[in-house]
Amino acid sequence: MHRKLLSAAVAPAFTLALATAPFHVGAAPTRASATANADTTTQLPRGVVPTHYQVALTPDAANASFGARAVVTINVAEATSTITLNAAELKFSKVTLAPAAGGAEREASVAVDNDAQTATFTFAQPIAPGMYRLAMDYTGAIGTQAVGLFSLDYPGADGKQRRALYTQFENSDARRVIPSWDEPAYKASFALDVVVPAAQMAVSNMPATKTETLPDGRKRVSFATTPKMSTYLLFFALGDFERAAAKVDGTEIGVVTRRGAVPQAKFALDASQAILREYNDYFGVRYPLPKLDNVAGAGRSQFFSAMENWGAIFTFEYALLLDPAIATQHDREEIFATAAHEMAHQWFGDLVTMRWWDDLWLNEGFASWMESRTTARLHPEWNTHLGAVGVRESAMRRDSVAGTHPVVQHVETVEQANQAFDEITYSKGESVIRMLEAYVGANAWRNGVRAYMKAHAYGNTVSDDLWKQIEKAAGKPVTAIAHDFTLQPGVPLIKVGEPACRNNATTVALTQAEFTRDRADKAPLAWRVPVIAQIAGSTRQSTKQASTLVTGGKGTITIPGCGAVIVNAGQSGYYRTLYSSADFAQLATRFASLAPIDQIGLLADSSALGQAGLQPASDVLDLVQATPAGADPAVWTRIAALLDGVHNRYREQARGGDATRQKRFDTFAIARLAPLMAQVGWTARPGEASSVANLREELVNVLSDLGDANVIAEARRRYAALATDASAVPGPLRKTVMGVVAQHADAATWDQLHLAARNETTPLVRDQRYTLLAATEDRALAMRALQLALTDEPGLTISAEMISEVALRYPDMAFDFAIANLAQINDRVDASSRSRYLARLATGSSDPAMVDKLGAYAQANLAPSSRGDVEAAIAAIKDRIQVNAARLPEIDAWLAKNGR
Repeated sequence: MHRKLLSAAVAPAFTLALATAPFHVGAAPTRASATANADTTTQLPRGVVPTHYQVALTPDAANASFGARAVVTINVAEATSTITLNAAELKFSKVTLAPAAGGAEREASVAVDNDAQTATFTFAQPIAPGMYRLAMDYTGAIGTQAVGLFSLDYPGADGKQRRALYTQFENSDARRVIPSWDEPAYKASFALDVVVPAAQMAVSNMPATKTETLPDGRKRVSFATTPKMSTYLLFFALGDFERAAAKVDGTEIGVVTRRGAVPQAKFALDASQAILREYNDYFGVRYPLPKLDNVAGAGRSQFFSAMENWGAIFTFEYALLLDPAIATQHDREEIFATAAHEMAHQWFGDLVTMRWWDDLWLNEGFASWMESRTTARLHPEWNTHLGAVGVRESAMRRDSVAGTHPVVQHVETVEQANQAFDEITYSKGESVIRMLEAYVGANAWRNGVRAYMKAHAYGNTVSDDLWKQIEKAAGKPVTAIAHDFTLQPGVPLIKVGEPACRNNATTVALTQAEFTRDRADKAPLAWRVPVIAQIAGSTRQSTKQASTLVTGGKGTITIPGCGAVIVNAGQSGYYRTLYSSADFAQLATRFASLAPIDQIGLLADSSALGQAGLQPASDVLDLVQATPAGADPAVWTRIAALLDGVHNRYREQARGGDATRQKRFDTFAIARLAPLMAQVGWTARPGEASSVANLREELVNVLSDLGDANVIAEARRRYAALATDASAVPGPLRKTVMGVVAQHADAATWDQLHLAARNETTPLVRDQRYTLLAATEDRALAMRALQLALTDEPGLTISAEMISEVALRYPDMAFDFAIANLAQINDRVDASSRSRYLARLATGSSDPAMVDKLGAYAQANLAPSSRGDVEAAIAAIKDRIQVNAARLPEIDAWLAKNGR
């Protein structure tokens, strides 16, 4: 699953049954539960294991309901009078059991436990061990949010509403459509047939093998049987679709879109072909299904942007389609990365699946790492390898405050499984993999991954199954290091001693502590930390680097050459690096000579360490001052983001009545960035690097935030010119320009933007226009956007996105609004996100009162085991308050000293 990255927000109260449905550690395994081992958490009694599902589904989109019959082949290991499986919001009309080899049926009585999300079938006589066919007739509901079987409405080319159906089963929602053993270790094969309108296209994991016309004019479509897989990977979609396909290595690669949008999926289709070739080679196991579709859907989820259903990836349009009217270079990179992530799951997650949600990172961390690796490998011109530091920072922000958790975390409830899809699972998982690959070498790592795939194909694993294969391939003790970074939370801090140069080699002492932003007195945990270092400004050949493993809290490293030392050279390590003030000053003077990846890493570390009080908070500004105009565009993109972050902290103070400090900082930031904007220009030059296009977009956005009059005026001029000149704003800049106009809109302009959104017929553009209405800096207009979000006008899946957008500037107002309208908010947020949505709305607050508000919300709405995101939000708010009070004065002093 490609996680939806949330800047400030995501998800309100929810059905308590969803939060509290427990998973239990089962009793001893039986001979029927080869994969559902005794140490695997389960919600279900042991002893009955499914091997095959035959599902007949008849959806009624107009009436938001479906009828179905599921016949499951099961292996009963020991005599029992009851069979319990997962079911949620299903109504059973008849349940029978018959021997698989043939024989008399027995009808069961049915008891449904809504809180546990189970159904128990009781038989008059005990069932003897053996193989049986469990047949269930039932009905269910089609929802409007992305859980179970759901609908997405969108305007067709003629302006009339269209409705398409899709399924979303990860992590625990197959049970909303199929009564099933809805846990990853209970793998089985699936054969699906559907009765649907004759004019619509039905899509599933496997190709259709038979289509027959029914007497009433509908059609029955039967799909080929899937390989053995987990329930959460089953998929079905239905709508007025079109499909384009190509053949790669014997596999049919396809894209499925609403009618008329196939041309916008060409980039994704081309990308998928290249990615499949790469993965077939890298994994050493060919993609095993006959086809792989990527199915586009309008709208959004607050939980995810794409889902790796085996053979039929689902992706929201904004993450799959390139509309030339609004597409940017960043969009291209994101679409490629999303495709690379979901296709990596076809191996890591689908072919080989984690045994339980504790090891979710085996799916998501690896898919994230493959996404980054493959994007950099197949598109080196995009320079995306420099984004590794950003991934690391995303993880460390969460990992350095109270409320973090290990990469491998114990999951007991459905809601805990939902909450496991977070920055630790994805970004820390990816960062740890990158570090371990650098430690053992790329070839050894790949060989270990290949061995893992071959050893566990169609099975379930835990993390140690991977470490065993990596360690065998590498001949290095990987498991102990991996355990340090995945079985305990937190961020190591490497303190760098004074360099000593002798015989043209530099030796430095290294001390391991722990980086924490909110627990200064915390006793540090211990890690075995792989460290790579080199002399600042030296070339990146391996002969100029040195490596060591810091163990027991101490280590030394000797580097060829003499001079200032850059630790974590190449930034593959998951740790913070703290230099002495003298050594940092040396690095600052040589900043221009560092490799771009190390420039970005030093900027990130100095910013984070400064906020934590471990070095002056103003040190990062020394690096900003030392950055030459000709630095890599990705470095300047990072600097712009850092300056914007400081601006946002001053803005919070300005709202308290002190605007002078914000104005002084903004003047400095504009003076640093405006010349770069003039150099980059508003119009792309022929042959310019893609990173320049991304920098242009970032500069316009940040200078708009800073209130730069020239950028705001130029954006308004270009937007006004669109009325008579379609070329006034090129497609790659259109979203950015409209964003500036929306941000600084007055009431009349906001009304014009609202009218344009209402009249837009292209779903992708329409969704973006409604989101922009919520990006205004005007508090009154932001409240209008919140009120608009609760109407049916934007669309039920866009409402939550609008509220999240308001929360980026007004977190307290957005949170209070959501609390006041909780029932309506719940209808507009997918159930998988509800326990996190309000917490993430609030996380950007710097008001102490928000801590109590969050606590009261959690107490009233969330089970104690489902408050991870609330705890993380509270930690973030307390950190913001502390940093604003203690560190902004250091920035003030630096500005005064430097004549700003």
